[in-house]
Amino acid sequence: MITDLLRVPQGTVDLASIDPHGKPGFVGNKADGAKALPAMAEELTTLQEQLFAAGYTADNRRILLVLQGMDTSGKGGVLKHTVGLFDPSGTQLKSFKQPTREELDHDFLWRVDKAVPEPGKVGIFDRSHYEDVLVVKVHDLAMPDEIERRYGAINTWEKTLSDEGTTIIKCMLHISPEVQKERLLARLDDPTKQWKFKPADIDERGLWSAYQQAYEIALERCNTDAAPWFVVPSDRKWYRNWAIGSLLLEALRGMDLSWPKPDYDVEEQKKRLENEVPRS
Repeated sequence: MITDLLRVPQGTVDLASIDPHGKPGFVGNKADGAKALPAMAEELTTLQEQLFAAGYTADNRRILLVLQGMDTSGKGGVLKHTVGLFDPSGTQLKSFKQPTREELDHDFLWRVDKAVPEPGKVGIFDRSHYEDVLVVKVHDLAMPDEIERRYGAINTWEKTLSDEGTTIIKCMLHISPEVQKERLLARLDDPTKQWKFKPADIDERGLWSAYQQAYEIALERCNTDAAPWFVVPSDRKWYRNWAIGSLLLEALRGMDLSWPKPDYDVEEQKKRLENEVPRS
């Protein structure tokens, strides 16, 4: 199962030991990968619809997909190619940007808790509460004691979500600095993508090692049975998309979904409709 192959083991995490160009669980090439992702679309959408139907009938289960990664790691690509296989009416997307003044007046989890998907939905966090122990740690935007507190607060919050029926899938999109450089140069060469580039992106590259260390600490400290972390090799875009699609599919299969049984007599309702006399 891809879940077992990509799940971060308990204990010390060494991102340098995980090949960002690897393709665990996939036998084949890029052309095969291009076929494999759409091949799972029918089952994904059926299971998603069953999850949505369950939520409509008071089942509290839902899925939360958390996407984290360095710039150009492919969060947008996952949304387009993998999450794009789902029916939009059954998804709930939240992109977390720099906190507003109002958000900064509250605890860091305040704005995140408000974005939790509704029952029956597949929710996606494009960046997440982990920004508050990644960017904040790298740039010294909070005191060490506060950052330390946040790891525990995240674990408690995620455990509560899990206990309430949320299946949490946290994905770190793992890329190499060489591939990031290629993708940033490609943005600068393409007038249709130059708007994505910011000069500060180059400054952030200078902090690569600090970010990798911050990720390793977050992966170690917040990797629980209730909310496990998965490291997804993302140098190959097609593999990244397929892998996250596979994680979602395995999670949905594991929920043992089915079509909800009606709480009314079907035959009785048929008779009512057959004998109905329209009002004038």
